[in-house]
Amino acid sequence: MITLKNVTLRRGARVVLDGVSATINPGEHVGLVGRNGAGKSSLFALLAGHLHEDGGEFFIPPQWCMAQVAQEMPETDESASAFVLAGDERLARLQQQLAAAQHEGDGMAIAQLHADLADAGSHDALARAQALILGLGFAPAQLEQPVNSFSGGWRMRLQLARALMSPSDLLLLDEPTNHLDLDALVWLEAWLKRYAGTLIVISHDREFLDAVTGVTLHIENAQLTRYGGNYSRFEELRAQQLVLQQAAYERQQEKIAHLQSFIDRFKAKATKARQAQSRVKQIERMERLAPVLASADFTFTFREPASLPNPMLAITDASFGYVQEDGAQTVILRGVSRSVLAGQRIGILGANGQGKSTLVKTIAREMAPLAGKVTEGKGLTIGYFAQQELDVLRPGENPLEHMVRLARDTGADAAASREQELRNYLGSFNFSGDMVRQAVGSMSGGEKARLVLAMIVWQRPNLLLLDEPTNHLDLATREALAMALQDFDGTVMLVSHDRALLRSVCEDFWLVGRGQVGPFDGDLDDYQRYLLEESRRLREAARAAEAGPAGDSAAERAPAASGREQRKASAQARQQLAEKTRPLRRELEKIDARLAQLSAEKEELEQRLATPLPPAEIADCGRRLKACSDEIEQLEERWLELGEALEALQGQA
Repeated sequence: MITLKNVTLRRGARVVLDGVSATINPGEHVGLVGRNGAGKSSLFALLAGHLHEDGGEFFIPPQWCMAQVAQEMPETDESASAFVLAGDERLARLQQQLAAAQHEGDGMAIAQLHADLADAGSHDALARAQALILGLGFAPAQLEQPVNSFSGGWRMRLQLARALMSPSDLLLLDEPTNHLDLDALVWLEAWLKRYAGTLIVISHDREFLDAVTGVTLHIENAQLTRYGGNYSRFEELRAQQLVLQQAAYERQQEKIAHLQSFIDRFKAKATKARQAQSRVKQIERMERLAPVLASADFTFTFREPASLPNPMLAITDASFGYVQEDGAQTVILRGVSRSVLAGQRIGILGANGQGKSTLVKTIAREMAPLAGKVTEGKGLTIGYFAQQELDVLRPGENPLEHMVRLARDTGADAAASREQELRNYLGSFNFSGDMVRQAVGSMSGGEKARLVLAMIVWQRPNLLLLDEPTNHLDLATREALAMALQDFDGTVMLVSHDRALLRSVCEDFWLVGRGQVGPFDGDLDDYQRYLLEESRRLREAARAAEAGPAGDSAAERAPAASGREQRKASAQARQQLAEKTRPLRRELEKIDARLAQLSAEKEELEQRLATPLPPAEIADCGRRLKACSDEIEQLEERWLELGEALEALQGQA
């Protein structure tokens, strides 16, 4: 296990961990949370061996293999498959040793190395590497493309796949979802749930943390606190802890005030001097509790739009795509006819590479439609947050200079563009004091994202186009964005892999896929099931494409099976499916029966608690009711897992 005992860790003069103690057991999946700058990355560096503790004891089993995502951008002409496969360092080392043994003609060594390679899983290593690449959103045709041919975000996905390829006892992941679309995120969640080693992950995606972690470590004020449960459970436990802490502090303050009142009244009286002195010592011996200091959470609001045209825009039989250098057109979406109304909240869904960003860029006037028409409402003002929006900022300028230029370009009146007014405005986005003069190039990704949001809000848009706006935002800022979007009077069109943001903001969903844009009738859970089905469809299509004409000719040469053989094969398939699903169906029947019993018991207990009862009986009913509720929750989760397993088996048939 990993243990920290009274560990102190410094970064320069700053103490990021002060005498902390914690234990992480083998196989636990841990979420490491805390505000930006709290020390999460420093603790990661300690775990990875890049930093050493300044005090206390830190222990990690020396025999453990550790994997983490390399942060540098890979620069290599290796194919994507070869690059990810090299993440299994043991396999690569054994293959090098085998090549050397074969060169020297050492038969004993060759035999031993073949056995070692079999133990290392060499027979299916390439298939496993390619499964990781495809799961993270790459197309089958990209498997053999050189790494250097991909953009930065895709190369970081390859770094993630390489880390997952490495056999490990400890996996450290720092913001692994930043470069992922929702389809890749769903796949990664499923992979991490199956990971048997110890996982420690930093993420600002609450639904991702809820899905993959069962323990939460919280860093605050240089202290590290362990909570049993995922992120949502951590929030509940922490809220309860803060309430209890504040109540204990208030009780202590009342006691101190009472003792001090006695001291003040009687310290001058000789007959009471001894009692007064006793109370002074009592106060001095008291371990002072700290009050709960509410963190200054970041909040902001969108300005009221100057107008709300309705409809905002109308798309009529349009084709979207791009024009190549030679003038040839590449159509990604065709036959698009949609309307966007005032006040709508639209979440744009679609598997990776289906055209979500193309749709948004065309609406944002970054690209022209290839055919058809996009009609804008009179007075339409677009606020566009693109994935690469941070690159638009000028690294050598500071936030104040950005705002001065924006105020001038948008024709703001002199009063609104005065420096103090702009300073006050930036202060509402947590750019206070000297930060307004800090060069943007030296800021964190989250600070840059806040500046972009500030610039968008300043323009008072009535249509917000947000393409992955949360990639660099911490949880507090994501929640502030969600609240601001909920109160926004205009229209929102949102592309995001942050399901919590999509759930809290969007009321309607559009699905971009197979060259079409249409409404999606369902919620995000339905969409996750759609993604899994779409992924399976693409894999089957890729296998069919690989078979190609050779497969067709082989089929033509094969004699046609007789009707009897076909019926026999179908019967065998049905029998095999029944044998596979029978244990699952039996367990489902048992769960249904038990749920019926528990529901009846729960209803009876609730009815009893609604009547006057002795205190002891109330407590007993409360305990039994909680036990019933907990068991019902566990059984319902298992019921869903079994249902998904049945669907998967039936889908394979």
